Amino acid sequence: MKKADIGLIGLAVMGENLVMNMESRGFCVAVYNRSVSRVDQFVGGRAAGKNIIATHSLEELAASVSRPRKIFLMVKAGSPVDETIEKLLPYLEAGDIVIDGGNSHFPDTMRRCAQLEAKGLLYVGMGVSGGEEGALKGPSIMPGGSPAAWEHVKPILQAICARAGDSPCCDWVGENGAGHFVKMVHNGIEYGDMQLICEAYQLLRDLAGLSNDELSAVFTEWNKTELDSYLIEITGSIFQYREANGSHLVDSILDAAGQKGTGKWTGIAALDEGVPLTLIGEAVFARCLSAMKQERTEAAEVFGRNVLPYQGDRTAFIEDVRGALYAAKIISYAQGFALMRAAAGTYGWNLNYGSIALMWRGGCIIRSAFLDRIKQAYDRRGDLANLILDPYFKQALEQYLPAWRRVAAAAVSSGVPAPAMTSALSYFDGYTCERLPANLLQAQRDYFGAHTYERIDRPRGEFFHTNWTGEGGSTSAQSYTV
Repeated sequence: MKKADIGLIGLAVMGENLVMNMESRGFCVAVYNRSVSRVDQFVGGRAAGKNIIATHSLEELAASVSRPRKIFLMVKAGSPVDETIEKLLPYLEAGDIVIDGGNSHFPDTMRRCAQLEAKGLLYVGMGVSGGEEGALKGPSIMPGGSPAAWEHVKPILQAICARAGDSPCCDWVGENGAGHFVKMVHNGIEYGDMQLICEAYQLLRDLAGLSNDELSAVFTEWNKTELDSYLIEITGSIFQYREANGSHLVDSILDAAGQKGTGKWTGIAALDEGVPLTLIGEAVFARCLSAMKQERTEAAEVFGRNVLPYQGDRTAFIEDVRGALYAAKIISYAQGFALMRAAAGTYGWNLNYGSIALMWRGGCIIRSAFLDRIKQAYDRRGDLANLILDPYFKQALEQYLPAWRRVAAAAVSSGVPAPAMTSALSYFDGYTCERLPANLLQAQRDYFGAHTYERIDRPRGEFFHTNWTGEGGSTSAQSYTV
């Protein structure tokens, strides 16, 4: 009996397209779906005549794949992954590999990796980005998990992924949950990129008064600059799209954003690590606020706020918004990479940040020329604490800082919400400020809770408590650092 190179469970849009991608690269794929009729529809339709084996049970699927078996799960994240693994386990043997290609939360991946390794199996938690088109033509792939699995899955994954020049947009990320953590941060950065673009759109629409046709031209032109990216490109196209009656579709779409939770996970991870992920956090909250459509409509009626048009040079303002968008984008990625750096220390991952930037260079939603600059930054200095300290990004921020401040001021004074752009500017000002007012904060904490403080004239790590009122004692609370 002919054996498949890999098996795949879950023939939804992403699963189907990954199967077609793998088959087109010369691999034989065995497929299974919980709704078995879907298997026959796929193999008898779109996949007719392809090197694809239809199976109608998990036992048949496992029997159809050559050892060590590589079983690719493309099922909904959460309990469906656990349930599928549990049902699959009786048909696997030591050394077989389970690959989760969904958007699983990284702690779940860490748990599953440990559980399967304890049974003699190998586990790969793998981020896949690029949507339907990427899955078919070449996505960005971020695998992590059991290191011994990499040599077995590498030929397939690097054959089907996107490429940035001669380099595959897929490389081993790290142990246990590292792959899904990096994908989570990717999605958080994607939230930030999209929110920044939307804020630029609102500023240009509401303050500069640009029409959709003018907006399309602006974003198309911006895509020829440092902002060259997939998201900028499709934004220009969106403003061009008209309905049958000639009206622009974008104006008919309800301003209530959806989300699947990966941006929220990124924010929670940042809080756990003590990393100020302010821009991505604001991007998540902006989606939450947009979803409160009815409340916003009522509040707008109550306050009757009018936005005054921009009174200055419109062409100069458009260029200022471009500069502010690029500067804030730098902060978004700097915060995201800082989060990965902190998590690597927490979980013992040896992350290659330049390689991660290269993996995102093609196939994924945030693909952009900008990522080449990040790769070069980490090539120059692998232990870089923050991207803004790299010479290129330092120069870019200094160049666009005046424009960024002008745009932030215009947004605040005119009443146009720009939470991501303005929070990014506050982060920059805070990160580059040698003395923040946290000395007063520590004094307050010690005053009401005896939480202690450090002194500028004493070595770090020495803690002091003051009896501020003369009525307290000398006992202090336990000292800690973050």
